[in-house]
Amino acid sequence: MRVYRYRDRKKKIYTGPLLITAGIASVVLFFQGNGDLLLKLKTEAAVACYQEILEWYLPGLAYEAADGDDDGLTGWLLAHIFPLGEEQWFGEEYQTQFESELSYEAILAREAADENYVDENGNVVETGGGPADYGVMSGETDKTGAGAAAGIVAENSAADSETAKNGAVPDSSGTAEGEMTASDPPASDSQGQPVAGNDGERGQTEGSAAAQGAGAALPVTATGKAVTYPREKLNDFDYLTQNFYQIDNTTTINGSQLNADALLGKDVRLSHDASAPQILIYHTHSQEGYADSVAGDASTTVVGVGDYLTKILTEQYGMNVIHHKGEYDVGDRDHAYSRAGPALEKLLAENPGIEVVIDLHRDGVREDTRLVTEVNGKQTAKIMFFNGLSRTTRTGDIEYLANPYIADNLAVSFQMQLKAAEYYPGFTRRIYLKGYRYNMHYCPKTLLIEVGAQTNTVQEAMNAMEPLADILNKVLTGPQ
Repeated sequence: MRVYRYRDRKKKIYTGPLLITAGIASVVLFFQGNGDLLLKLKTEAAVACYQEILEWYLPGLAYEAADGDDDGLTGWLLAHIFPLGEEQWFGEEYQTQFESELSYEAILAREAADENYVDENGNVVETGGGPADYGVMSGETDKTGAGAAAGIVAENSAADSETAKNGAVPDSSGTAEGEMTASDPPASDSQGQPVAGNDGERGQTEGSAAAQGAGAALPVTATGKAVTYPREKLNDFDYLTQNFYQIDNTTTINGSQLNADALLGKDVRLSHDASAPQILIYHTHSQEGYADSVAGDASTTVVGVGDYLTKILTEQYGMNVIHHKGEYDVGDRDHAYSRAGPALEKLLAENPGIEVVIDLHRDGVREDTRLVTEVNGKQTAKIMFFNGLSRTTRTGDIEYLANPYIADNLAVSFQMQLKAAEYYPGFTRRIYLKGYRYNMHYCPKTLLIEVGAQTNTVQEAMNAMEPLADILNKVLTGPQ
């Protein structure tokens, strides 16, 4: 009888640990599939423990901040004295792959204006309309200054001044807001001259400023280099950045991305003939005008400048170019890039032969700044190539603005910049590097080009298309 009781007691002794083990295993299995919940529980448990310790030993100091304005002393102590290892203190700002709607809206607003508000040296233009780092000023009137030149008009009412844009208002015959249009080959008369067409056509439209600026003769091209840059100098990172780049203080880059051998080693030439579209020109900010732009005449805005570039590339260099004139900044400049993206994606899908995408802009500078030089005896607006790195100094690489073509974007802009420096010294400003994406992730050979500023004349901007077209031809069709 004693033996039986002993055995029964022995069974009871082993049953308890088995149940505990099974319970622990179940919990472990549950949390293996819920890693985020486990991390949250771990963090909150650690915080609760630290909170109790602080309240026990420092009851007068361990307070919670009122109204959530800050994390209080507890939060500061946890962040600086008792860090939680790799886990983040829940009071800190944190980054996730998918930002909240508010923070993503802020990114869109920054991106929509970040390529502007810098002077000829790349310095941020302070306007008083808001933080220059955000690029969200109190309308484009702030960007260009209160004394904007005659002929520049706001497209929106004063009530909508947050997104009001200086420059000529869109032509009534232009494309609808956000509309996607692909071009047809240019029509011509019996002498082969282009004739008027619809707003989505390639080439030139009748009576436009581009036709006035083009003249009868074809533009003169540079035949010999004015300056030569030794490769050993270009391979010096400091020399390269000091002479060819303006790096905004909100982003970072190093020699692994800015390496002359790698940038010049990429073959960016066109791979097929002009039987299919090769180049797409469009305008994220189609409403950008110049000092003497005419209200209501889109041909005197950056769109008209794009018309003239299209004309030169097609007629003088035999390229197949689509000039898309969709409007994405009317009434809501802050979302211009996000609105232009789907249209750009659709155009590239419909025209898979397009190899080069050019987003043509006009910059904004102080009213006392004139971005002008002389090319072939003509007063010419200076241009600037602009690259987004999808990286900020504060947060590092921005995962939700990923761009697989950053290296290609940098290569084509540098090859353009170098060719311009060799053949047209002084024509270009330094390449501006900033932190966001600017829709440069849709095509490897994407160029964002700023043509002059609001203080330039329309004719100066038109004149800039002549050396720009020559540089494009040299880079896209010349020897590697």
